[in-house]
Amino acid sequence: MYERYDGLIFDMDGTLLDSEPTHRKAWSMTLERYGMEYDEREMVVLNGSPTWRVAQAIIDRNGSALDPHQLAQEKNALLHTILLDSVRPLPLLDVVKQWYGRRPMAIGTGSSRHLTSALLDHLDLRKYFVAVVTADDVQHHKPAPDTFLRCAELMGVAPEKCLVFEDADFGIQAAHRAGMDAVDVRVL
Repeated sequence: MYERYDGLIFDMDGTLLDSEPTHRKAWSMTLERYGMEYDEREMVVLNGSPTWRVAQAIIDRNGSALDPHQLAQEKNALLHTILLDSVRPLPLLDVVKQWYGRRPMAIGTGSSRHLTSALLDHLDLRKYFVAVVTADDVQHHKPAPDTFLRCAELMGVAPEKCLVFEDADFGIQAAHRAGMDAVDVRVL
């Protein structure tokens, strides 16, 4: 099924790893300190975005004057303490294992480099990927194509020969803008 592609690119949160519930818990715990809340349904459209962008949306919704980068940093610090013990791989990891050594593979995520590295190391997954591109590695985030174009570049594969696995609308849009086909893992 994936034989016609020369490179495979995977989003991380919600695609390879079941980390979304822990992200929501970290947001709730962080926002509780400030008497703020967020609507999970509204935040779904921001899946795949860097944490500071989600923080900005929450700040705007709550009419707060907090710095989005500071709020994102607080959430990520808390997330790091609770995530490593709670996150588990999702079934799509079987695709990674099946294609390991047969095609170059990369991760293109909206998570920070620090968090991504911690998760990949903790779960012993780094070995499967020739490239890992995080929110810290690109200027323009999903739905811009930069993350996935950088993955293709690092794999040495033409964008049109890459297949992206994603669980978020922003990620699907980014893949298409990069000239890549995409699999929406929410419908698998």
